[in-house]
Amino acid sequence: MHYECKNPPFLLSTNPKKLDLQVIHQFLSEESYWAENITYETVEESIEDTLCFGLYIENEQIGFGRMVTDLATFAYLSDVFILKSHRGKGAGKWMMEKILEHPGLKKLRKLLLITEDAHEFYRQFGFTSLKNQERYMEKILISKYPKK
Repeated sequence: MHYECKNPPFLLSTNPKKLDLQVIHQFLSEESYWAENITYETVEESIEDTLCFGLYIENEQIGFGRMVTDLATFAYLSDVFILKSHRGKGAGKWMMEKILEHPGLKKLRKLLLITEDAHEFYRQFGFTSLKNQERYMEKILISKYPKK
């Protein structure tokens, strides 16, 4: 059973068959700062085992986001975007509201994300800066994807 929400003209869906991998790859590899030069194959693999949300207008994909999650305790929100031509129309805000209302995410203890420039956007949904930063650790394996 796929999660779907409508707010004409928008449709948000977790149905993986609706995802337009070309649109997702193009945005991530060419327009995002966090996944610049990512390969199509890596995008495809990243989508396989995550909870993906596609945002559509009349079957055209205009937005995306995905949760890396066990659906029990933790999730990491990643790869959130709205195509430039559709920004400023409430699509991103509505998409985030509906993603956070997904029934499978209701019992999670923690939801994380990393952003370079959208702190104010995410604050309206309850996200805050890390309170105990010293508890968090990271290991950077690839700082940037190599150019093709």
